Amino acid sequence: RLFAHWEAVASTHRVSLPRDMAGPIAQMARHRQAREPVPYVSLSQHGKCEEAAYRERRYPAGKWACVTMGEPMYEQSISMSFMKLMRYICKENSVGCHLGMTVPVLNEIHLTKEGTELECEVLTAYYIPGEFQQNPPAPMDPEIHITERAPLRVITRVFYGMTTEETILREINLFWELLGSTDMVLRETYIVASYENPSIPQRRNEIWFICQA
Repeated sequence: RLFAHWEAVASTHRVSLPRDMAGPIAQMARHRQAREPVPYVSLSQHGKCEEAAYRERRYPAGKWACVTMGEPMYEQSISMSFMKLMRYICKENSVGCHLGMTVPVLNEIHLTKEGTELECEVLTAYYIPGEFQQNPPAPMDPEIHITERAPLRVITRVFYGMTTEETILREINLFWELLGSTDMVLRETYIVASYENPSIPQRRNEIWFICQA
């Protein structure tokens, strides 16, 4: 039943789910309560009362497992990448065990020069859990690369639901309206941070605007 549910979700992303994903899906379901947050320092929040319109955070340098895909649709790229990362997390690594899930998973995107579309290539990144940070297990899949990512300062805004090219472009435009004119963030590179797995319909996401170095 669990596999059938994921299969139905994959089909909405125009991706077919291979049978060998049954094992990783079952493992992810078993360990779903144990999710390690990516470490960060909260710098500020802006908005009225309890509900922050956006927040500023600093993420330290750290090691991430990264996959780059360039499928015709954004949803296809992130689905294919996440399946590869799930296999790595669940068993296909040099220690042969479940590494543990960290959140959020990051999807780094680039806008075309006109700013009206996403470039095809999307980099999907999974933060290596704390206990493996010093010596990350090697991936079996040659398309997964362990990368030391530099410290990052971002301005973030929450949104819920499916992440498609259309919803992402809308959220980026809404965020720009909220921020107004500023030179403190990059204009062509953004990050979509996902806190729940793709099988959850109203999942929590964030748009990250990357602060200039």
